[in-house]
Amino acid sequence: MSGLDSAKILQNLREIRLPKGANDIVSEGLVSGVTVKDGTVGFVLDIGKTVLTREEAEALRATCETRVRAIEGVKQAMAVLTAPRTGSVRVEAKSAPKGGVQPPSPTPLAGVKRIIAVGSGKGGVGKSTVASNLAVALAKLGFKTGLVDADIHGPSVAKMMGISGEPEVKDNRMVPLERHGVKCMSMGLLLKENVPVVWRGPMVTKALHQLMRGAHWDNLDYLIIDLPPGTGDIHISIAQNFVIDGIVMVTTPQEVALLDVKKALSMFEKLRIPTLGIIENMSYFSDANGQKQYLFGQGGGKRLAKEFHVDLLGEIAIDPAVSESGDSGTPIAAKDGNAAALSFKAIAKTLADTVRA
Repeated sequence: MSGLDSAKILQNLREIRLPKGANDIVSEGLVSGVTVKDGTVGFVLDIGKTVLTREEAEALRATCETRVRAIEGVKQAMAVLTAPRTGSVRVEAKSAPKGGVQPPSPTPLAGVKRIIAVGSGKGGVGKSTVASNLAVALAKLGFKTGLVDADIHGPSVAKMMGISGEPEVKDNRMVPLERHGVKCMSMGLLLKENVPVVWRGPMVTKALHQLMRGAHWDNLDYLIIDLPPGTGDIHISIAQNFVIDGIVMVTTPQEVALLDVKKALSMFEKLRIPTLGIIENMSYFSDANGQKQYLFGQGGGKRLAKEFHVDLLGEIAIDPAVSESGDSGTPIAAKDGNAAALSFKAIAKTLADTVRA
């Protein structure tokens, strides 16, 4: 694998030309974001700079991936197509409705029965911790469960689930890595450690789509999506392209967190995605006498649930064991006897009863 780097990848891609084009795709500026990690190669094809049809763009992607996979030392290649820029790509010979372009219709994800998203209004509320533990809890209840890390810029699922290494490829699809009974996909598995993802919105959403539709999900009962915090391109893209059975919102008791969750809830209402309920994380701390100490306020999650007419699914206590378990790659839900583990299991059972696989 010696000598395998981005320069070598670009050198090989220079041999590919656009249909009816005089220059190669690298000289035309179509290739960017090349990453190489343990034999896995990823790169971006900016088809917004072309006049390709959708079929031609997909054919170009396949050609590029095949070319890169032929390089000695390459185990896997994934090209991400950016979204077409308005007016620059002939997408299909269909007339758009008056008033603008018809948004895509959500379609089911092959090999998955139910999809539950986990979101939050802001970062730092423990959303990824909740998503990982809910996935593990569902698996412990006997359901075939998957977990997708949709936070492309700040993936943390791989660390929390204790997985590493690139997924294998079977029948041109990535095989999710499995740990604690959960099949996992994350951009963190495909990139070098400590290397930031400096991609524009369209690149990020296309990368996510390929993580989901480009993976071999083996008849899952539930797929949990760990959304990035806030409201943005990924949230809208997921809502428009995938059939989401519901979203779980995570908050902490502080008013500033509640304000941001309200914005997120309003967005998902407009996107017609049902809210399954709210989980209040870091609700309280149990002192040495067993008394609950509400360090960040009390009842915020309950008031929010009442305001939006949804259920308060549970309150997760502040417990150092929860964060320590995530840091060690074994979510607390994988263990028995811990109060937080029991809380996650109870919430998972409620979700399974609400959204039946």
